[in-house]
Amino acid sequence: MFNRRRRKHHSAVAKKANQKLFRTIAPAIAAIIILCLSATTHAPSAQVSATNTKPTPELIVQSRPSTAAALASGNQITLNGRTLSGAWLQQPGTNGQVRTHLSDGAFRQFMGVDFLSSSSAARQPIEWFSSVNQPLVLATRLLKGYRYLDITNFAQTASWQLQANGNILAIAIPPAQVKDIRQSQQPSGVSHPPFVSARIVLDLDRPVPWQLSQGLPITIDPAIPTAQSTTPPDREWVVVIEGTADPALIQQYAPLTSPPQLPAQATPEPLIRQLEVVNNRTIISLRVPFGMTPQVMTLADPNRLVIDLRPDALVQRDITWASGLRWRQQFVNLGTERFPVVWLDINPRQAGLTLKPIIGTEANTQTGTAPLIQIAQQSSAVAAINAGYFNRNNRLPLGAIRRDNQWLSGPILNRGAIAWNDSGQFYLGRLTLQETLIAPNNQRLPILFLNSGYVQSGIARYTPTWGNSYTPLTDNEILLVVQKDRVTNQVAGGKAGEKAVPIPQDGYLLTLRANATNTASQLPIGTAVSITSSTNSANFNRYPHIMGAGPLLVQNNQIVLDAEGENFSKAFSTQKAIRSGVCTTASGSLIIAAVHSRAGGLGPTLAEHAQLMKNIGCVNALNLDGGSSTSLYLGGQLLDRSPNTAARVHNGIGVFLQPQ
Repeated sequence: MFNRRRRKHHSAVAKKANQKLFRTIAPAIAAIIILCLSATTHAPSAQVSATNTKPTPELIVQSRPSTAAALASGNQITLNGRTLSGAWLQQPGTNGQVRTHLSDGAFRQFMGVDFLSSSSAARQPIEWFSSVNQPLVLATRLLKGYRYLDITNFAQTASWQLQANGNILAIAIPPAQVKDIRQSQQPSGVSHPPFVSARIVLDLDRPVPWQLSQGLPITIDPAIPTAQSTTPPDREWVVVIEGTADPALIQQYAPLTSPPQLPAQATPEPLIRQLEVVNNRTIISLRVPFGMTPQVMTLADPNRLVIDLRPDALVQRDITWASGLRWRQQFVNLGTERFPVVWLDINPRQAGLTLKPIIGTEANTQTGTAPLIQIAQQSSAVAAINAGYFNRNNRLPLGAIRRDNQWLSGPILNRGAIAWNDSGQFYLGRLTLQETLIAPNNQRLPILFLNSGYVQSGIARYTPTWGNSYTPLTDNEILLVVQKDRVTNQVAGGKAGEKAVPIPQDGYLLTLRANATNTASQLPIGTAVSITSSTNSANFNRYPHIMGAGPLLVQNNQIVLDAEGENFSKAFSTQKAIRSGVCTTASGSLIIAAVHSRAGGLGPTLAEHAQLMKNIGCVNALNLDGGSSTSLYLGGQLLDRSPNTAARVHNGIGVFLQPQ
């Protein structure tokens, strides 16, 4: 492990002399433009590593929150002419001064500012080429799904120029220069396997905004002989510095025009793949081995950006982001393994806080997917996590989604689900919806699926919550149009995907598939019909909101994992993959969590996932869709990964918070 002793430096922002090392940590799980995650004083409830922590800071409050109406606002910023997405607003201050507020997600992502742990929702301590012991503290304001920070004084001290122009906040940063780049390799201190970590130091002439983003796996040129390896490929990471570099420095890292024809393992690949200056920005492309993640810190006097490659780059943090909403992350131990877990701890009884299913579909339909960031922003959620399964080909839901007592999609295969109401009560269990069509002479026909993309032989039902129309999912379906409890038409579906049939607003469609098409003769036009509907377990009937996924992990503090019983494959159960989860705690809180790859390895199996959820305090827990779908959103940003590595999803659980 690297030497952690603090080095004294001068603060370019707070102007304090003889202050100590500042660390900005990029999480191993690759949050968007991964910036730094610092830890402070809160004792974790789970098993955690004792490394990568910080002393209790002495806070310097920079400004107080204002309740004045906004003079201007928008959702775009320009940083030295480069257009970026970021929410901002301006308010009148004292003595006629205009105060500028930037969403905390944009502030972290684009400026490289680190957020320190804090127990106060009204203020956020930060570090940026400054002291860990006396950080600046910015006032916060929660508005329309974002938390805004008052950056007025910070920007003035850093010599930034701010100018609002319509929807855009222009930020002009003084020119900076990368003076030198130094590299070294050191053992990481991890006993398994024998990782070697590297360090890169960028010497800067002044504090400067920077970003770090995760790229794609690096492919190997097939023309170059390589030794066979089962290790996943290296991955590209990109560091962007808002400043230029000397041409002589750039030349040192120019890519080879023709790579040597040697076996790939003969010599180590260079860590810095390329260094270039584009539009007055220095762009550094890194080759990062599997299992490693950049961990970033800034130093002052002189100003430096230090990048370490580590298998355990995540640093614990505990931030009261808003009343009733805590942002937490830490390594959680499971035997000899250590897993990075990022979660939101939510008080469902907090005044003004509600939870709802959210969907990323096209208008008036259940078809569609979108990035979780987009789904959350369009619904004005302050926080969200991806949730249920879906078919990636036709983008239809595969599991329960119930919102405000309406089934957007019905449950399938007796899989796990979570139900809740607006009073902060929850129920987790395995869910089946039992619907029966009752025809004359007490004829009773089972309806297997409601508003679902899951298809089998039998009868399915589609209501107006599915959309304005239904398009057959299998060949040769027969569709019965039911209006005001009476069959009014029979339609031949023909070939799958070709013919859209309107869903009546005063009724529903019955879809007869495969052998069930023979039932059509028993339900001629004019037949009076009715529906009975109930859930199993009956406990689900009491809740207006339900989200299904599975498998169920924990119930009443006992691990109850039965993946095959919920019709998941054994391979799915034992696969080591990134996972999402939702759970309730003994205190009545709700946790939504993302669990990423263990230090130096792959993600958890379902059994490990269940134990990890218990370790962070869950007494009832449900596995959600995972892998590339795993996404944890808060206030305009993904907390757990770069958005370019997250897949589009169909739905999620959204957290809504009205300022009190």
